[in-house]
Amino acid sequence: MVGYVPKRIFFTKGVGVHREELHSFELALRDAGIEKCNLVQVSSIMPPGCKVVSKPNGLKELKPGAITFCVLSRCCSNEMRRLLAASVGCAVPAEKSAYGYISEHHAFGQTEKQAGEYAEDLAAAMLASTLGIDFNVDESWDEKKEIFKISGKIVRTLNSTQSSIVKANSYTTVLAAAVFLF
Repeated sequence: MVGYVPKRIFFTKGVGVHREELHSFELALRDAGIEKCNLVQVSSIMPPGCKVVSKPNGLKELKPGAITFCVLSRCCSNEMRRLLAASVGCAVPAEKSAYGYISEHHAFGQTEKQAGEYAEDLAAAMLASTLGIDFNVDESWDEKKEIFKISGKIVRTLNSTQSSIVKANSYTTVLAAAVFLF
């Protein structure tokens, strides 16, 4: 697939619980709908013009055993009552010929909302730096959103985030993924 550029992308998430760590990961993949793929983790670039499609439409295109490229975030623990979160954030540029960014973030002790906003922050900061936008990561979320609007260079940010609390005598795995389609 060297040199091929994905045309579409979809976002998914899942959670799995089992007494075995590997099995909890498999169950999280099943919950996300991507268990039948041979996943290849890639870094953070959203290709120019890549269209975001719905999860149901994206899942329809996956074939069992296919090599499937994705940006994947995952977090696992068996520590009872531990809060887990996994998130992928995305920043899409207004200019269709420019590339965007996808971030992965996983954390203990963050809610779904906190982890999702942080993942969006990461993606937006990476995109802003390539576009020459002065981006202060210490400002509040609302202030950053206003900078995006003023600059006119970032059209939107989004995230897909899964969180869960670990239950007794089991591993819990949370994951979030941005899955590329060709």
